[in-house]
Amino acid sequence: MALPEVDVVIVGVGWVGGIIASELTKAGLNVVGLERGHDRGIADYQVKYDEIRGMGTRSDMFQNTALETWTLRHNLREAALPLRELGSFLPGTGVGGAGVHWSGQTWRFHPRDFTIRSSTVERYGPSFVPDSMSIQDWGITYDQLEPYYDKFEKMAGIAGKAGNLRGQVQPGGNPFEGPRSNEYPVAYPTMPHAPSIFQAAATKLGYKVFPQPSATLPSVYTNPDGVTRQQCNYCGFCTRYGCEVGAKADPNVTVIPLALKTGKFEIRTGANVFQIKNDGAQATSVLYHDPLGRVQEQPAGIVVLGAYVFNNVRLLLLSRMGRPYDPTTRSGVVGRNYAYQTGGAGATAFFDNLTLNRFMGSGAIGAAIDEFNADNFDHRDLGFIGGGSVTSGAGGALPIGSLAVPPGTPTWGLNWKHAIRKYYDSVISVGAQGESPAYYSHFLDLDPTHRDAYGTPLMRITFDWEDNERKMVAWLAPKLKAIADNLEPKPKVVASSGTLAAHYGTVPYQSTHNTGGAIIGGDPGTSVVNNYLQMWDFQNLWVVGACNFPQNAGFNPTGTVGALAYRAADGIARYVKNPGPLV
Repeated sequence: MALPEVDVVIVGVGWVGGIIASELTKAGLNVVGLERGHDRGIADYQVKYDEIRGMGTRSDMFQNTALETWTLRHNLREAALPLRELGSFLPGTGVGGAGVHWSGQTWRFHPRDFTIRSSTVERYGPSFVPDSMSIQDWGITYDQLEPYYDKFEKMAGIAGKAGNLRGQVQPGGNPFEGPRSNEYPVAYPTMPHAPSIFQAAATKLGYKVFPQPSATLPSVYTNPDGVTRQQCNYCGFCTRYGCEVGAKADPNVTVIPLALKTGKFEIRTGANVFQIKNDGAQATSVLYHDPLGRVQEQPAGIVVLGAYVFNNVRLLLLSRMGRPYDPTTRSGVVGRNYAYQTGGAGATAFFDNLTLNRFMGSGAIGAAIDEFNADNFDHRDLGFIGGGSVTSGAGGALPIGSLAVPPGTPTWGLNWKHAIRKYYDSVISVGAQGESPAYYSHFLDLDPTHRDAYGTPLMRITFDWEDNERKMVAWLAPKLKAIADNLEPKPKVVASSGTLAAHYGTVPYQSTHNTGGAIIGGDPGTSVVNNYLQMWDFQNLWVVGACNFPQNAGFNPTGTVGALAYRAADGIARYVKNPGPLV
């Protein structure tokens, strides 16, 4: 039996769900949020200094692969196999989603990132884009999204330094960023020891160093909604953990309380959504298993999919909403343009007699350069598209997960233990986070063989590293090593990496930045949603998140996801007043 109808039902209560619920309840709409995980908040994080519990396979922060996982193959010829344990990425579960355990890095994408195909063709010619690559413009520009970036940063209390303020380049910021309407809402703290050493070396080499934008507060902050949060205590337990004092912005200490305060927002936990019912033109209700395993139906005038990338795309496919992507004919849209994030380039410097207090840290605090990202350098003779942001942070070196030792050190035994003791607090890392272009051969679909605990098909990932990314990583690696070699005091040894594995693998953690599958665009023939994140084929259905990215940039996705969520909320408010397609 169907439950009473509500104005809006949101699947997933993380950043997307929290932002949209906050905005719509303030506008007077009744909203229900369906979250398959548990409720949680600051009190749950205050006894957390257990690094073993925080690892992917043991933490209740992350999706339980015993109940639902994904399958992976590298190409159409391989048989896809299920991921039995979390490794390469860590999708969240529970109220607040991955916004609870993120590091707090909060970037804006470059203006060129939104026009990647047209900008690349304009600068280098149409032949520069490989025939296998399906990169495309977003159908929305940086300037259109900028007010929503600004709104997200003010809500979350992002600390940083503007590099381009209303078209004027600012000293101390990122000179390559798009124009900002306002300075960052929070002033950056004094740069910690390790990234300040990186800053000096990069500056000596002629690079423009700037503070890495951070969602962790260096001082008490009250946002425009009147929400006050406390400053960071530099405990170091940021990434993979919730913040015990609420200094790191997450949905549970920002937008979700605002929505609940209106009395118009209800969160139902333990709600495993498996289908969006529809009549072929409109979404009518959401079906889910409640905590007792019973099927419940929640009708709503508007449905919002605000879950993780894979879950949004999987729901569309399970509900037969939109045309599934076919890699053979390159037709269809749902599942198209899956992308990830490209690592592989990095340098680690080991020092004698240098104390850095690495056990202290704040998730995203650090220094960065942007000379090697996007199209900030001439690619003409390099044979690849894209680049990556380069950072050196002070995120907190946890005692089990941060055991870097110099090359040649035994992998076990007494000498290994001696190296750990010697170098734990004497290491500086320089890393690059690279773009992941989209390809016609990389996509998401339903696995025909493997199923979850409810008997529902799993999401199948078809993805691998391509020559473009291998060339990009090989080009970036020596740039990073040069910075590490110029650190002062001089490192005893520098270990450098600059290759990608023969195939993408899921065992080591790399990034939780999966993107695509329900992409944004200006043409329903090549995208799932319009630039208000409204589905082309079902006008009362919004699909919002990193699933909207037509390809992935060389930055963390959360700032862009937050901006898209605020834009979607504006679109829904417009739709309520005048139902129909938004333009």
